[in-house]
Amino acid sequence: MTVSIWQANESDRKQIRREVDFLIIGAGLVGTAAAYFATQAGKSVVLTETRSPGMGASSRNAGFMITGLDMYYHKAIHEYGQDRARDLWSLSQQTHDHWQFFIDHARAQGTTVRLDRCGSMLLAESPEEARELELAANALHADGIDCLFHPSDPLGRGYFAAIEQPHDCAVQPYELVLATLAASGSEVVSDNEVYKIEQPDGERVIVSTRQVIFEARHVLLCTNAYSASIHPYFIDKVIPTRAQCLVTAPLPQAPFMTCGYSDYGYMYYRSTFDNRLLIGGGRKDHQAIENNTTDDRISAPVQAVLDNYLRMYFPEVTVPVERRWAGIMGFSIDGVPLVGTLPGMPRVGFAVGFTGHGLSFGAGTAERAVDHLLNGVSAGAVDVARFH
Repeated sequence: MTVSIWQANESDRKQIRREVDFLIIGAGLVGTAAAYFATQAGKSVVLTETRSPGMGASSRNAGFMITGLDMYYHKAIHEYGQDRARDLWSLSQQTHDHWQFFIDHARAQGTTVRLDRCGSMLLAESPEEARELELAANALHADGIDCLFHPSDPLGRGYFAAIEQPHDCAVQPYELVLATLAASGSEVVSDNEVYKIEQPDGERVIVSTRQVIFEARHVLLCTNAYSASIHPYFIDKVIPTRAQCLVTAPLPQAPFMTCGYSDYGYMYYRSTFDNRLLIGGGRKDHQAIENNTTDDRISAPVQAVLDNYLRMYFPEVTVPVERRWAGIMGFSIDGVPLVGTLPGMPRVGFAVGFTGHGLSFGAGTAERAVDHLLNGVSAGAVDVARFH
């Protein structure tokens, strides 16, 4: 984040100074999950957030609790190796277990997090993609991972094949953030941009923010798309990338009951809890304007793709589009989250780079990041040491 001289001139104002045990920067899905795990490790946790908790990409996504990676499983094995692909799949399953725990905890406290156990489908838009899906299904089955392969379109909408994952879910993501934060019992300082991070010695980290100068024993960055604005280490590792969605007016009845992905994951859709059709994606042919930007305005070319998709695959939907929005994701350079500590700052850790799959990997990655920062334990498949 850039900061003007007028904003950052501490000599012109008296800032609050606070000693904290464990400071988390970013109060979205990952930051609030990290707060829970740090609290369980015996730490007193404070989160600081530029906006309010969950108001970034954590509440601007489609709410897909999809098990798996950002690429088809056979390709992940080729790209990462079988052991690492298996570890990532296991991490995704563990993440879903954590989200379910937070949802159950909220229910016990009298708060609802809406969840639809509708399953998911990866859908092929071409015969070529159908062949890829079959290869992915075979690789999943060979590793003992439960899925169903459909050699034709199970939805009757013009697709060529599908992988069905019956245990996946659709969630209300903002409610999930608030539930996770409540489970952590942590304090949040909102509307509080971070200006500078320093580790002047081996025992403390100084974090200068708009409202407070924190002196922390440990700091964890859960800043995803905005990581490069916090520290230059992330400039060539996490690329801010815009995602866009639309949602229709309520429909007389739900058009389907699943989380649908197609075109290698570039398009996706679901029914909302009030019976609207949500469609997202469309950046595949417009990456020049959608990549490397933190501007969360919608763009006409991408919204036109979403409109065309609506007409092509859901011609029976005649109600108007009522809302359009964008959110900024953080894409890692290899499609896998990053966990580690900043060079020269061993008390500043990070869990970033979720490549549009924060609901798939966020809580499990947060757990590994806290363990890595406090105890030096390897983060496995998401450890940034893979680049060193």
